[in-house]
Amino acid sequence: MGLCTLALEKAPVSKAELGPEDGSGGADAVEEAAGLSKGKKYSTQGEHQIPVLQTNNGPSLTGLTAVAAHLVKQANEEYLLGSTGEEKAMVQQTMVRLQVTQVDGHSSKHDIPTLLKDLNSYLADKVHLTCYYFTLADILPYHGHHRFIVDQTVQEKGKYLNVSCWFCHIQHYPGIRQHLSSVVFIKNRLYTNSH
Repeated sequence: MGLCTLALEKAPVSKAELGPEDGSGGADAVEEAAGLSKGKKYSTQGEHQIPVLQTNNGPSLTGLTAVAAHLVKQANEEYLLGSTGEEKAMVQQTMVRLQVTQVDGHSSKHDIPTLLKDLNSYLADKVHLTCYYFTLADILPYHGHHRFIVDQTVQEKGKYLNVSCWFCHIQHYPGIRQHLSSVVFIKNRLYTNSH
């Protein structure tokens, strides 16, 4: 299923300039994936720089998952949130668990191997994090995990083949990578069955 390009009129918003580490990168990627033209503006709240989207026609939305879900709905690309009630719940649960509790909560280098080991086990029989297709639950964790994956050596990436396959797959969706650098993987290791 392809991502369509839409020309949508958008509500005016206010902005404080944000960098790639503050959560806005994920929202920018959602805009791109959903086919929204660039221009949404974000501010941050608190010391953890939680994204806030303030529109003129409603209350502000706080948190990356809330902002991302709103953008997807605005673009009429709701399949990115899941198709059935069960899929929608799974996408929401995965976004919250991986983005908020794991990615945002792990700032220490010694926590990264545990985070990647758990994700690697979870992805053992999956191509995407939730449904059988690409969803918002893949976009946000991709952006959250990028800073961990990009700094790894080839040998370290080889320890987490399932994560590497998922990450490589997601970074090639149009518009997802945004400002982030492309991460290089040794392809023959990604496609072999390791024991």
